[in-house]
Amino acid sequence: MKKSIFGMLLTMESLFMGFVTLAALYYHYKLGEEDWKAFAITTGITFVSGVLLTAYGHTKMGRQQQQLSRGGSFIIVGFTWVVFSLFGMLPFLLYDGLDVDIASAYFETMSGFSTMGATIIPDIEAMPHGILLWRSMTQWMGGLGIVVFSFALLPVRDMKNSTMFIAEMSGLSINRLQPKIGATSRRLLLIYLILTIVCTLMFWVGPMGLYDAICFALSTIATGGYGTHTASIGYFHSAYIEYVCATFMIISSLNFGIYYYISIMRGRVCLKNEEVKAFLLTVMGLVAIFCLLFRFKTFDGSVAIPQTGEDIFRTSFFHVATIISSCGFQAQSFDYVGWGRAFWIPTITMMILGGCTVSTAGGMKMMRVLIYLKYAWREFRTHLHPHAVISIKFNGRIISEQHIRRVMSYLVIYVFVLLICCGLMTMFMDFELTTAFGAVVSSFGNTGPALGELGPAGNFVSVPAAGKWLLSFLMLLGRLEIFTVLFLFMPKAWRM
Repeated sequence: MKKSIFGMLLTMESLFMGFVTLAALYYHYKLGEEDWKAFAITTGITFVSGVLLTAYGHTKMGRQQQQLSRGGSFIIVGFTWVVFSLFGMLPFLLYDGLDVDIASAYFETMSGFSTMGATIIPDIEAMPHGILLWRSMTQWMGGLGIVVFSFALLPVRDMKNSTMFIAEMSGLSINRLQPKIGATSRRLLLIYLILTIVCTLMFWVGPMGLYDAICFALSTIATGGYGTHTASIGYFHSAYIEYVCATFMIISSLNFGIYYYISIMRGRVCLKNEEVKAFLLTVMGLVAIFCLLFRFKTFDGSVAIPQTGEDIFRTSFFHVATIISSCGFQAQSFDYVGWGRAFWIPTITMMILGGCTVSTAGGMKMMRVLIYLKYAWREFRTHLHPHAVISIKFNGRIISEQHIRRVMSYLVIYVFVLLICCGLMTMFMDFELTTAFGAVVSSFGNTGPALGELGPAGNFVSVPAAGKWLLSFLMLLGRLEIFTVLFLFMPKAWRM
């Protein structure tokens, strides 16, 4: 059954590749671009592989294992993202106009599917339309989740496994939306699609052409960061585009459960959501902090900074939105590394925090942060009242001690992985500590820009192959939130 599931997932990926192939063919006849060959070959390879695995999964030998264990479900989710990236990197390798090695191609693809948005392409405008559309498409698929897409689009009973769904969409263990996973997936996909269409139209009304609007909307709703221009959103020199982009990045960072409840006429449930309230208050507070920094800090004049009051507010709003949502787009003023060290700490803090659970944003997620704060407050009160029994509540419900332990263990593993990877980047890849720390935090939070030479004014071309593999692993670890990926390294889970 596992091979059957992998086969169906690869077949679904080939359908998205086929759509990009048609777009590349259009631009071949219109502009003479040659990337359609790479996509046609990749689509064929992916489709045939998917069909063969699906067929084998339905043979007598392939059906020997009838039910997936919990460990098996987590393994399939983690392995699916690895395999999707392996097939998804083929267009980058096969296109003659992009001279990259396997490490760089895999880095670019994993950066897309994980919605990190870091790139190894120094000149985006030099790339053909098919390549740029595929980059944005990988982010759009990865934003909602590959498995969630499969549940919504593939009417196969074997796929309706709630453990696989939760392994990819964290946070649903607290507030389950609907008993039927397939119905929940289709509803989420419809919401996702509507947001993408509305964002595309809003971009198109401004100075963007239709192609740019589609690509940027795919990345914005996925909070990914890939675009069609090296200067990103700043290319258009439009305050309107920056406001629209920042607004949709915040919208996509909210818990998609609130849109689900609104769609079924239960909007009052959203008013009780502590995570959404805390996230929006955090955004407003951070915007105020950056406005004050721009207003009162002295700059040396070597970097672009906002001048008027409206410029300061817009730049602050966009910066907070693009970092806390883990999108990583660049506005007209964007170089927080050049702005000075005073801007680094709040920026790194936003990378770590991230958005809400069940959103396309990365980071640690606001729900976990709130639970950490509630846990710390409970420990303080317990010291004052040793015999008191104090429960931790979230959205009016008591959180079980098992769930609290899981959240606390996430923090321990997060810090441990952060320290180990920073050490590896510093000792074996000759990066300065600041640059290494920024790269690890950015990759782990799926943000994109980091610090130092890997900041928003640079790219990841200079990172050695070993560093690209390490950062690709961190992207996957951050996107699937640690535990799903760690199952891949547990022999007992494979035996299960």
